[in-house]
Amino acid sequence: MADKYEIRRFSAAEKGTAAYAGCAAWVRAVGFGFHDTRRNDGFVDKVLANYRADDGELTGVYQAGDAAPHSLAADVPVATFASLRKHLNIGYGRQLEAHLVTAVTVRGTHRRQGLLRRMMTEDLAATKDAGLAVAALTASEASIYGRFGFGVATFERSINVDTGPRFRLRHEDRGTVEIADRKVLLELAPQVFERLHRVTPGSIVRQEAYRQRSSGSLGRDGAEDEGIRCALHYDADGGVDGYVSYKFAGWDTKPHTMEIVDLVAADGDAYLALWQFLGSIDLVQRVSWQDAPVDDPLAWALDDPRCIDSSDHRDMLWLRILDTATALESRRYSTDGSLVLSVADGLGFAAGTFLLEAKGGEASVSAAPAGAAPELTLGVAALGSIYLGAVCPVTLTTAGKITEHAPGAALKARLMFAVERAPHCLTHF
Repeated sequence: MADKYEIRRFSAAEKGTAAYAGCAAWVRAVGFGFHDTRRNDGFVDKVLANYRADDGELTGVYQAGDAAPHSLAADVPVATFASLRKHLNIGYGRQLEAHLVTAVTVRGTHRRQGLLRRMMTEDLAATKDAGLAVAALTASEASIYGRFGFGVATFERSINVDTGPRFRLRHEDRGTVEIADRKVLLELAPQVFERLHRVTPGSIVRQEAYRQRSSGSLGRDGAEDEGIRCALHYDADGGVDGYVSYKFAGWDTKPHTMEIVDLVAADGDAYLALWQFLGSIDLVQRVSWQDAPVDDPLAWALDDPRCIDSSDHRDMLWLRILDTATALESRRYSTDGSLVLSVADGLGFAAGTFLLEAKGGEASVSAAPAGAAPELTLGVAALGSIYLGAVCPVTLTTAGKITEHAPGAALKARLMFAVERAPHCLTHF
């Protein structure tokens, strides 16, 4: 493979620089991999600007020799990969810097050459060497990333909510909801999201593109999306603590449907109040949302929870532990206790047998004493799954992903790894 391909890593270049053409070709290669239509120059410029704002690193794999006659040129990568770093809420408001992997594609005609494995393993090794304890990604295909040690750590679902006569929501709003110009979200969206992020396990700080998409400043074709509307929730003191951006699906859609583009609320009062507003929109019988939480208070606030049709429950955030001791010591624990964990890692980054001791919420992690028998044996992917509290160790034990050597150890892990509220990640990348 070394003779056939060359890996290049670079930053997103500005238009007018020598490196710009190569970056534009990289963006279009990513779009090709995800079956997007060919992006115009304006869209490409905005994508690269967002990568610069997020200090992202771009990776491309290129054919070392000449491309076949009439095929895509050799300066168009046959595989792509990108990374950036953002903080992850690991429970009780604690933040851990995470390495986010995105834009992973391999052209179908160049598969089975080890390109993904090389990009991924080199990137993870460099990330661990840089001192980061976790990496994360969102997966378009669930069968790919387990072999690299990633485990599903949060979930989401798509919902359609019947807002006809059955929609009755039991909530007394302490604030108010008002319609606003969508462009106010360029400023307000990051501020409101920061408040939600601080109280939500599994949340990741958002990249630059989010405020542009939520405000309609960056539509799928790169142009402004004039169809997006915006409503704000004001708390009792007049401060904005929630927003929803939404878009009408069109008169041809039956029943008439409003699509949520982004819904962010700093607390439960704002969340339910924004749903009350969505349920009151005239000429609409259904509201759809692709990023709804699985453990959703809306269902419990409705007189008829069957107003919610949950059509797609799926994995969202995948987590990869790179430094077991650092990751385990960084988070807070809900109960006191100790566990001896034997962690297997095919790539070798996080493997070992560790003694985890938690007291008063704080933890110390050390190599297990010689001869200490593990209470639980698990792969690094399973460790990533239980780390944020969204996946139950008892369930993984039943599924054969964790081996319990000491009776009750899986339940003890469940209690220790519990977090203060249901984990949810509203940040796709």
